[in-house]
Amino acid sequence: ALVMYHIQNSGKKISMLVANNKGNFTKKAKGLITFTSNDGNLIEEMIHKAIETGEGQTFWMKSIGTDEAGDQVSEMEFQWSIKVK
Repeated sequence: ALVMYHIQNSGKKISMLVANNKGNFTKKAKGLITFTSNDGNLIEEMIHKAIETGEGQTFWMKSIGTDEAGDQVSEMEFQWSIKVK
């Protein structure tokens, strides 16, 4: 959703694809799990670079899952590929 949000805000037609992913589960997830990512600036940077150069960009983003107690239960990484249409 974060990548789609930044693509929409760019005002350009940009395709996106999850090219790869990896994950680590550190604790059994119980209850409500919240996933957060602090890579919003990276997305903006890669979209700007794709628009400037006309070339596709590939980058990794991290998402941390935490349970209701605030304990980390997972760490996921996604490799995104974007390209201006």
